[in-house]
Amino acid sequence: MNTLFSIIVIGIGATVLMDLWAIVRKSLWGIPTLNYAMVGRWLAHILNGQFHHHSIIDSPQIPGEKIIGWAAHYLTGIAFAVILVALFGLPWLQQPTIGPALFVGISTAVIPFFIMQPAMGAGIAACKTAKPHSARLQSLITHAVFGFGLYFSGWTLQLF
Repeated sequence: MNTLFSIIVIGIGATVLMDLWAIVRKSLWGIPTLNYAMVGRWLAHILNGQFHHHSIIDSPQIPGEKIIGWAAHYLTGIAFAVILVALFGLPWLQQPTIGPALFVGISTAVIPFFIMQPAMGAGIAACKTAKPHSARLQSLITHAVFGFGLYFSGWTLQLF
């Protein structure tokens, strides 16, 4: 149970740091944050049999989509923490290091690039957006921040 608790705390902590980064980006550079209601809408439509959208914004709203999106966001953070521990083992939990955490964090960018963005109508690696290079860079930076959050959360957990 201690291992499961640690993984949950690390996943949530990393996701919180990623969300704080999004707030900083928006306030300093005006970069909009991800609208998790759209993630919830996409997931809810999947349950109704529709995986791909020409534009998720134009797809019909789903009751509770914002809650679904935010819950999925945090559950995904926990799932990525599970992957970190599965790949690098329990010794990483006992003595977190930055390399594995950054590797997992940055690697998770493949999910939005090749699954979420195409399915929501933004194309592979945001190629159908107004500024695809900027979108890709921001996604990689955000996922690197998540990776740092995995490390920081693991390290902080060791203090307690």
